[in-house]
Amino acid sequence: MKHANISIFIPHIGCPHRCSFCDQRTISGAQRIPHGEDIKEICEKAFAEIKSPENTEIAFFGGSFTAIPQAYMLELLEAAYPFVGNDKFKGIRISTRPDCIDRDVLTLLKKYGVTAIELGAQSMSDKVLEANERGHSSADVENAAILIREYGFELGLQMMVGLYKSDMADEFETLDKIAAIRPDTVRIYPVVILKCTRLGDLYQSGEYNTFSFEDVTEFVADAMLRFADKGIKVIKCGLHASEFVEKDMVGGFYHPAFREICESHIYRRKIAETVGCKDGNNLVVAVNPTCISKAMGHKKSNCEYFKEQGINIKIIGNVDIPKYEIKISEVRR
Repeated sequence: MKHANISIFIPHIGCPHRCSFCDQRTISGAQRIPHGEDIKEICEKAFAEIKSPENTEIAFFGGSFTAIPQAYMLELLEAAYPFVGNDKFKGIRISTRPDCIDRDVLTLLKKYGVTAIELGAQSMSDKVLEANERGHSSADVENAAILIREYGFELGLQMMVGLYKSDMADEFETLDKIAAIRPDTVRIYPVVILKCTRLGDLYQSGEYNTFSFEDVTEFVADAMLRFADKGIKVIKCGLHASEFVEKDMVGGFYHPAFREICESHIYRRKIAETVGCKDGNNLVVAVNPTCISKAMGHKKSNCEYFKEQGINIKIIGNVDIPKYEIKISEVRR
């Protein structure tokens, strides 16, 4: 059964830093601070509507949850906790900063039914973290991850691609170090440059130059393959479609179908590698049935790509083929 979240956005309060890319109102779309009664109302409504609550988590997103004032954090947790366990929701998911995790916090979160903690690592290059005013180091990420695992929480890491002062060597360093930590889940966010942020100012002044869109999608395709090989689930790739982001962005790598584009790159590579060993102009390529549209490419871009090379491909489904793998099941001459 597919996992689901009841997403509750907490505005940017209590965080000790404002990072170079951060405009929390834009990212979350939140205009007001939710309180305990709001949480109860949201959870009651969701519980009445969701058919599989045992596969659903209450998710506090949008800010650094463990950095908000503790009285407010407890208000939210106390409101959500009665809806967890005993044939209710699976648990509570939170996101926070790596330097806002310690044993006292983890003990408290455990008491109130938190099951998963996502850390905003963003980069594992200390040079990039400092340039973007994150206020923590890569070692903070590694230490927090160890503690989270020790306390039995599911661990998620969030990485941001294309930050100020980052080059491709830094991106692959981040990929290598996150893969080595082996979190349960990863979110990959290509940087989106927003108005009223330091990144926005640097970008508009010309001091900050981003990668090409093609380079970023190719890198993210590499990252998704690496994580898949290690059994790490990529639960998000690219910012969700939002009127706030589309209105306030001045640059970066936002696209409503970003993940599909990256997965299209994966299948294009796989097909190209195999096609090089075949002499037929008409190929039937089998993939997992859930991946047919990905193999065809965003807006059938892969089919068009190979057609331009004189190769016609037909994509079919085969349940025995794993995700991201292919098989040439027939060569038609």
